[in-house]
Amino acid sequence: MFNEVTPVFDYSAADSDDALRSFVLEEQVGHLLRKANQRATAIFQSQPSLGDMTMPQFLTLVKLQEKGEVSQNSLGRLIGMDAATMQGVVRRLTERGWIVREADARDRRRVRLTLTEEGRGALTASLEAARRANDQTLAPLTPREQQTFMRLLKRIS
Repeated sequence: MFNEVTPVFDYSAADSDDALRSFVLEEQVGHLLRKANQRATAIFQSQPSLGDMTMPQFLTLVKLQEKGEVSQNSLGRLIGMDAATMQGVVRRLTERGWIVREADARDRRRVRLTLTEEGRGALTASLEAARRANDQTLAPLTPREQQTFMRLLKRIS
């Protein structure tokens, strides 16, 4: 699933104490991506016009708008959300009247999702705030750095 890569850092050490001293948390990609995600999420949530819409809810609405009717499992895979989280997001969006959840006529085990007109309106109303959050998240970078950063993120996602 993942490509073999040449390590950027040499983590080999003569003994475990050296290995522990040479491991710098602030140089670890997972740690930095998690912090960047926390920053992006905080900026997104700070947009007043989003109300209490969360980023996972926004992503769900965007992808439903793009795909039309889609199974809940497929939608989760498309936006990179695990099944348990997807189930909670779908439940909350259904309660708000923004999506319709129904059994697939051909396969009763499959749940199909569609965006409602109210959901489409909520998505449309939130687009500018989402764009603003995206811009604010990338603001510490120059325009060229932003392009490079986004290109590289796409390669590793």
